[in-house]
Amino acid sequence: MTNLVGFPERPVRVNAHIDSPLSRWLWLVKWFLAIPHYVVLCFLWCAFTVVTVIAFFAILFTERYPRALFNFNVGVLRWSWRVAYYSYDALGTDRYPPFSLGEEPDYPARLDIVYPERLSRGLVLVKWWLLAIPHYMVIGFFLGGAHLGWWSGGLITLLTVIAAVILTFTEKYPKDLFDLIIGLNRWVLRVTAYAALMTDAYPPFRLDLGGSETTAPEERA
Repeated sequence: MTNLVGFPERPVRVNAHIDSPLSRWLWLVKWFLAIPHYVVLCFLWCAFTVVTVIAFFAILFTERYPRALFNFNVGVLRWSWRVAYYSYDALGTDRYPPFSLGEEPDYPARLDIVYPERLSRGLVLVKWWLLAIPHYMVIGFFLGGAHLGWWSGGLITLLTVIAAVILTFTEKYPKDLFDLIIGLNRWVLRVTAYAALMTDAYPPFRLDLGGSETTAPEERA
């Protein structure tokens, strides 16, 4: 399904479900367990930046995002989302994330981005900085702009830690809190894909709560 300007209605689709049972204490050491992923992702995000610059010029001259480059950047975002979900952006699973750029449909955190057949030459000049500024201000609060008393981290991490503390004492991850955390992460991932030139569809200023989004298999990257 497309919207009125011809873009997929939801070009970026983020899905997640809570694994059960979750360890009451493992979250305390996931920062350490995830270090190998952080190291690899550091290099992958350097490559992501280079690929995005190359894609910028490709779109500017051809109106197309080279498919191989697009698939690589989707892979980096998928890998990052799985690690974020395992660690302190959700803590929604105890399953160690795979070292993979692939789709990994069995993992409880998934990301799909519809490949754009054509992209605007004009938008590529301004969407990643000028048009995205309002969203940057919002997700800055989500990721690292919250100042709540002693807390100077992001809202997503703060809510995740609260969920982890509740889990420690009750053995249950609060469903409403999970839905909110996934909604916040979904907003961040939509803006990231837009700023990385992977879609011309402007991200909605909307908090879509919950772990599930319908994904049409034929539109997956």
